[in-house]
Amino acid sequence: MSDEKKPPVLKLAVFIVDWSKIKVISTIFNQSNVRYHFMCKGQGTASSEVLDILGIGATPKAVILCLEYDILAPSLLSEVGQKLGLNQPGTGIGFSTPISAINELVLNSINDSVAAGKSAEVYAEKKETMEKDEKQAERKFDLIIAILNQGYSDEFMTEARDAGAGGGTVINARGLLKSGPSKIFGISIQNEKEIILILTTREKKEPIMEAVSKSHGLASKAEGIIFSVPAGNIIGIDLH
Repeated sequence: MSDEKKPPVLKLAVFIVDWSKIKVISTIFNQSNVRYHFMCKGQGTASSEVLDILGIGATPKAVILCLEYDILAPSLLSEVGQKLGLNQPGTGIGFSTPISAINELVLNSINDSVAAGKSAEVYAEKKETMEKDEKQAERKFDLIIAILNQGYSDEFMTEARDAGAGGGTVINARGLLKSGPSKIFGISIQNEKEIILILTTREKKEPIMEAVSKSHGLASKAEGIIFSVPAGNIIGIDLH
């Protein structure tokens, strides 16, 4: 069993940028042979005082998710950051988070894509980027994810900002009951939800989550489900 080859480690790369930038990112993904990437529309929630700092204004945002090898994720984020100028205020953010499992067919497809489009030299060039990522990991960032009933995102973000959050992004979604969608007059009705994403330092994560859980947790009218995942390879924002 010890001779078995370990499956590659994957990461989920996340970008939040102005909706007008989706074609640029799609081009980068195609050139980099990124097989799986998904886009949806969100809305920025940063207060006016911090828009220039965070790059997440109140304009329509593209939330882009893509799967990539852990060793290639930092360079992909770096390339997107450079081509979109994410080091400039008001342009957006990007980060990655680990993936713990994925179905085999998707993994095989990613392996085929990498084998076809990326040489061994490409992997060798990632050593310096990976070392930078390891140093950044010591800074410890987290992505707070909240799923609320629709209409509570503004109140939620007020509580989050009071607890130390700089800004966030809201995505409209639908929730399904355990027994399936509820029905009225034979028509399936799905509960409208809002998904809120907040990128923050680990030091600020706990007070933010404590505050929003008290005001918008499961026992509240918002019926919020709030959790966090680790984030790395941060681009487009300095969270010191």
